Amino acid sequence: MAKKIQMTNNIRRLRFFANEMTQQQLAEKVGASRQTIGAIEAGKYSPSLELAFRIADAFEVKIGEVFDYEVKVE
Repeated sequence: MAKKIQMTNNIRRLRFFANEMTQQQLAEKVGASRQTIGAIEAGKYSPSLELAFRIADAFEVKIGEVFDYEVKVE
């Protein structure tokens, strides 16, 4: 049986509640490009652990409030 990890994130929701922060504003806060933030938000790219913590820090929340994952057995 193969295990597949499915990551999800709450970046869009957190940006909305942070005075509708733009992807560009978040990118500048965490030292990434707007394209990287967009790809992470869309679930097309998994951030490095360091970037994931910087994103959580930008919203002043724990990393588990930004990212979640589920292991599926196929």
